Amino acid sequence: MNPLETPRLILRALTLKDAPLLLDFDLRNREFLAPWEPRRDELYFTLTRAQAAVRADARTARRDAGYRWHLFQKTNPDRIVGSVGLSNIVHGAFLSTHLGYRLDGQLTGQGLMTEAVGAIVRQAFTTLGLHRIEASAMPRNLASRRVLARLGFEEEGLSRRYLKIAGVWEDHVRHVLLNSEVE
Repeated sequence: MNPLETPRLILRALTLKDAPLLLDFDLRNREFLAPWEPRRDELYFTLTRAQAAVRADARTARRDAGYRWHLFQKTNPDRIVGSVGLSNIVHGAFLSTHLGYRLDGQLTGQGLMTEAVGAIVRQAFTTLGLHRIEASAMPRNLASRRVLARLGFEEEGLSRRYLKIAGVWEDHVRHVLLNSEVE
């Protein structure tokens, strides 16, 4: 997938040379992201794991099963500040994907994630031709839910004990955006 640009961001896939940047992002945001993600052991915070993640993303993209764009501010293009991913892409009659995203804890509240997710939604609906994007957020994750609301996602329902986050099975509110251009 080609890199994308927004007014303040460059969004692109990583190559193996970027693995140290991914590790840096994960280390910087270890505490900030801990309440919102699965528990991570010490091996997660290694260069070997970052390299494996870059390789796994490339394999998934080659299969057209998912894509991950990492966010770089145009003012600092050598530092990852987040990511947006489309996973579990299903073609055929479903034309659907799941959306996930993460942002540097020092950059919240600036609209960067809304900007980035908006670009990925356009990519999903135009380039990929998908019909449905689903995103799930814990009820208490108000910042994430605001991003989705700003972009027109509608609440579809509650998935009880949906994901194990920080060691606890957490409920998630499902949010959906449909592509009105796909018949």
